[in-house]
Amino acid sequence: MAIDLAVDLMHATVQLEQPLGDGTRTVGTGFLISDPTPDGRPRTVLITAKHVLAGMPGKTATIGYRIENPDGSWSYSPQPVQIRDGAGHELWTQHPSRDVAAIVISAPADFAKAAIPQDYLASDDTFANYKVRAGDEMMALGFPRGLAANQAGFPILRSGRVASYPVAPAKIFPTFLLDFSVFPGNSGGPVYMTDQDRRASADGGGKEPEFIAGLLTQQVELNHERLEIGIVTHAKFIRETLARVDDPRAPVTVFVQEVPVTGAKAASAEEAVRPD
Repeated sequence: MAIDLAVDLMHATVQLEQPLGDGTRTVGTGFLISDPTPDGRPRTVLITAKHVLAGMPGKTATIGYRIENPDGSWSYSPQPVQIRDGAGHELWTQHPSRDVAAIVISAPADFAKAAIPQDYLASDDTFANYKVRAGDEMMALGFPRGLAANQAGFPILRSGRVASYPVAPAKIFPTFLLDFSVFPGNSGGPVYMTDQDRRASADGGGKEPEFIAGLLTQQVELNHERLEIGIVTHAKFIRETLARVDDPRAPVTVFVQEVPVTGAKAASAEEAVRPD
């Protein structure tokens, strides 16, 4: 199914929140993926950062659905979703080594239709075919500090340049940097590429890039100073997390250790961050 990723992902991205009982709330971002069951039945899965759900102590969170009215206007219609069972056990599936979580949900019919097909999640081949590199522009959707773009509850679109090199393969570089301002509430939001004027793919097919590169999981902070750089976890780990929804023993990436740089401290960005 062909989609307009820029528009459809705007519809598929939702705000997640939970009141903390002291007048405050914890907020994050998630997005919906269409991931049929092994026997082919339709299924909608919410993807977000693992720390977003883990940071919600209650059993129920709220998903900020939106409803289109007959006159073309939109209404914000948040609905509860259970994230823990009666005993407090987590109902989501999480990646064993990356900050990724997936939870099967029963979304309203219109929202279930908005879910993005799993095939739009990038793989290492996607990055290679489109020659993704430092300086390329990507888009990010989210709810910084719980702020929506309008009263209908649509996410805020930001953009930034890939700020690290190399970008792939994911087994060596599980995350990459994106040069844009990150705030609490952005966690779990999709980062994607769609560019009508971009160079053709390496296979000569001339296809325009339309893929979800990953999800925003952290911001870079050094000595308590925000560097306005986001950390994106590769979509490959979303794929692996979805596989574990059906099979908890599904294989995951085994990481290759980088060779230390002699005479210099080659620190990864993750050594100077906190969850956003």
